[in-house]
Amino acid sequence: MPNSRRASRGIRSGCSAPIEQMIPQGMTFYARLCGWTLARAHARSGDRIALAAYLGGSAKFDQAIAGFAESYADQNERDYAALQAAVKNGTAQASTEI
Repeated sequence: MPNSRRASRGIRSGCSAPIEQMIPQGMTFYARLCGWTLARAHARSGDRIALAAYLGGSAKFDQAIAGFAESYADQNERDYAALQAAVKNGTAQASTEI
């Protein structure tokens, strides 16, 4: 993926794409590219065998991650409700146009 490599170098160097001007297909590609780049960075950040040995075979880590994900989702819902309320009472503006 030569184009993706070029774009990922831009992401690493702090460059970003003008998302306000993207069409939906471009936004989808950009989001996937950002996710791919982030996943590769995390995958390279440690020794997978050492990490697996550290975590062990119990379900504690899995349960902790699941608990965190649920808490994070709940916080997202509260944040979205607060945004909706702010838009409704006029203290914030929102647009659905891209």
